[in-house]
Amino acid sequence: MQDRTVDEGDDKPYAAPPAAVLQEFDVDPAQGLSDAEADRRRERYGPNTLRHAPRVSAFEIFVDQLKSPVVWLLAAAAALSLILGDITECVAILLVLVINTATGFFSEIRAVRSMEALRQLGVQSAQVRRDGALHRIPAEALVPGDIVFLEAGDLVAADLRLVEAANVWCDESTMTGESVPVEKSLDPVPPDTILADRNCMLHKGTALVRGTALGVVTATGMKTELGRITDLVLEAEPESSPLDRKLQQLMGQIVWVVIVIAALTTLVGVLGGRDLPLMIEAGVALAVAAMPEGLPIVATIALARGMWRMARRNVLVERLSAVETLGSTTVIFTDKTGTLTENRMTVEALWLPRGEYRIGDGAIADAHGNDASDDPALIRALRVGVMCSSASLGQEGKDEAGEEGTGDPMELALLRAGRIAGLERDTLLAEWPEIGQEAFDTATKMMATVHHTDGALVMLVKGAPEAVLGASTGQLGDKADRVKLDRGYWLDAAEKMAEQGLRVLAFAEKETADPAATDYEDLLFIGLIGLRDPPRADARDAILACREAGIKVIMVTGDHAVTGRKIGEAVGIADSATPAVTGSELKPLAEQDEAERQGLLATRILARVSPEQKLDLITLYQSEGEIVAMTGDGVNDAPALEKADIGIAMGQRGTEVAREAADIVLRDDAFSSIVAAIREGRVIFGNIRRFLLYLLSCNFSEVMVVALAMLAGLPLPLLPLQILFLNLVTDVFPAFALAAGEGEKDVLQQPPRDPREPLLARRHWGFIVFYGVLLTIATLSALLLAEYWLELEGDAVVTVSFLTLGLGQLWHVFNMRGANAGVFRNAVTANPYIWLSLELCVGLIFLAMLISPVAEALRLVHLDAKAWGLVLACSLAPLVVGSLVHPVLRLWRKRRG
Repeated sequence: MQDRTVDEGDDKPYAAPPAAVLQEFDVDPAQGLSDAEADRRRERYGPNTLRHAPRVSAFEIFVDQLKSPVVWLLAAAAALSLILGDITECVAILLVLVINTATGFFSEIRAVRSMEALRQLGVQSAQVRRDGALHRIPAEALVPGDIVFLEAGDLVAADLRLVEAANVWCDESTMTGESVPVEKSLDPVPPDTILADRNCMLHKGTALVRGTALGVVTATGMKTELGRITDLVLEAEPESSPLDRKLQQLMGQIVWVVIVIAALTTLVGVLGGRDLPLMIEAGVALAVAAMPEGLPIVATIALARGMWRMARRNVLVERLSAVETLGSTTVIFTDKTGTLTENRMTVEALWLPRGEYRIGDGAIADAHGNDASDDPALIRALRVGVMCSSASLGQEGKDEAGEEGTGDPMELALLRAGRIAGLERDTLLAEWPEIGQEAFDTATKMMATVHHTDGALVMLVKGAPEAVLGASTGQLGDKADRVKLDRGYWLDAAEKMAEQGLRVLAFAEKETADPAATDYEDLLFIGLIGLRDPPRADARDAILACREAGIKVIMVTGDHAVTGRKIGEAVGIADSATPAVTGSELKPLAEQDEAERQGLLATRILARVSPEQKLDLITLYQSEGEIVAMTGDGVNDAPALEKADIGIAMGQRGTEVAREAADIVLRDDAFSSIVAAIREGRVIFGNIRRFLLYLLSCNFSEVMVVALAMLAGLPLPLLPLQILFLNLVTDVFPAFALAAGEGEKDVLQQPPRDPREPLLARRHWGFIVFYGVLLTIATLSALLLAEYWLELEGDAVVTVSFLTLGLGQLWHVFNMRGANAGVFRNAVTANPYIWLSLELCVGLIFLAMLISPVAEALRLVHLDAKAWGLVLACSLAPLVVGSLVHPVLRLWRKRRG
């Protein structure tokens, strides 16, 4: 056999008839390839495997922690301390570096597992025809041109063009998002047909749920659709979270400020005749003072606490910074099936000769709202639906949506509807024994069962409305008699039901003399039945909460447009006038003009979109400055989950690939859980901003105290080791307490933050400077009074300034109350962790003075009562002044607004 196969991916086998595809791959379906030819093609195309991104090693993650300018600055400070001979100070600074590096390392180490999960979708073996005989071979040994045989339950090992098919239905939900199995056929489709509608193809990673098939391999490995999605995952660079970016920006700014202040202070001191080693020590003190060493630890703990709270709401967090990212979300791209809906097909309506019937909440009602569960016409229609079936509901009525049962989702829905009317399949079959069955056939689009009853044989039929109507010659009359069939009326009725987003089936029956004969002729048409995957009960309220929170919700579904639009109306995403845009209507983002982009930004429902189009949508919104959250459950969602600012996977029905690519996993698959997580994210961001204000105002005061003292020719008021003690002990624990706040009740009624707003805006820097100046004035006042009023010297003066600033920073935590909060009753005073942190920090300060080795290292000495009185008075002054100024600022903001 000559090797004249085409390159994989260069053709469109779904657009050609089976014979042409077989000819293109130079293979006879009755014989298959020879082993020798298969070996030659394997050398040409390679194994049928997926490539994967190299795993990031723990060492690489560790090295990344050392690339921060903050680390470099503190390392330089440690080196200078070593050069100056202060070993204790050097060791202390290095200890801070170790703590921060370890915190970053253990919080960020996260293996890249998406590709392993993709590879696991590849089956271990496949039945292939080689040299005229069927063999089971490893899946990676498949080559283009191989003839593969599949039956119900098999996973597809490569992309195949069907050449033979007998009642083939395939579950493609992981690839396309289609919520129900898809019927397959041999007929070619147009070259521009989207993936979800290529019904003559079977794709790697999907599964046959019904029938048998023979197909020719058209693509293997990375050339398959699954391989193409793998490439998209590899190419979709995950966006760093807004919090990561803002913290990095803030820390970078602080580093430059530190360098400038330390250099200027040292230079001015040297030019003023001060001792060089002393000025270098002062420069080190300034560098250590300005850096909020506790910030990474506090941020990590704050996010971790949010993660624990979210876990109680069925939200599992893979990446800590994802907690905050949810809080800044401005756009949510949500799937339909299982997230907004129950992922459980349900009979919703019947259209019979007597009129329409509705099923809901365990009851059946006619058009007037009256109970119709014993209506003879209804019972006759549901009996066909229950008996003309191959599904089994089980004694407890459970199916795959948390209930026990097996079979097609729509047949299970029919069994549940029958149970509402008191019709049990087992009971009916005992009265009407089944003696024959004709499985659903793609050619006839119908299925039938034959039953024996009262000495007669009855054939029950269900199928596509146009097919059943075409085989019917009469319809059931109002008096249960046979009347003339009004085919046009029923076709219009079926179309109206479909326009409501229902999946429509038709029922019919006839008496027959031959139990083996299942000819679809001369049927008695009974009626239509409409099924739907209903919206979740809490979905509409959750969508409303998003709207009140200023968050846009956009449905991106693999289902049909009309179905998506109806669910969108039901849950409040759109109204009846809102159009749904399909993937076939979307141009690539690079080819869209400004008007088309704006039109897409205004769209709220998108259907039948491809993985590439999902990436384009995310890119479009991110380019507009939006923070994008993306939900998904299938293989086709993995690239978008990776690309979005926040990827949200479904825990119950999501594939392993989607879960590994996501930042957050919903254990209950409910949209309402996303809303709860968004609230938690907003609370976390507010807490982070609050403790940042606290830490930086404390650090600013330390910088100002050291810098002003040196410039004024005063003794060094704080030593580097003392500043480290303040930053890592007395600053961090109150910051922890602030991070544990529960948030305001109306947090979801506030609009989302402007994604372009920095972590700390101008007004926040004003707050930092104002309170930093108050703490600085109080500390330098204590220093001057201790030296000139109390006539203290040396370490005693430093001890007074150290205690004043340390205690002043502790009382400063009460200045972190809300803008409209009272002095004594507010979120800070109501937080029990605040009081615990104050008790702990005051105790640590006293222990530092009482334990001789620690006191010697910090150069602390005992003070008399007057000195302690001075410390208490000066340390309380910033809180008193702040409490007096706070209402004045509040009034000024109110008048200004």
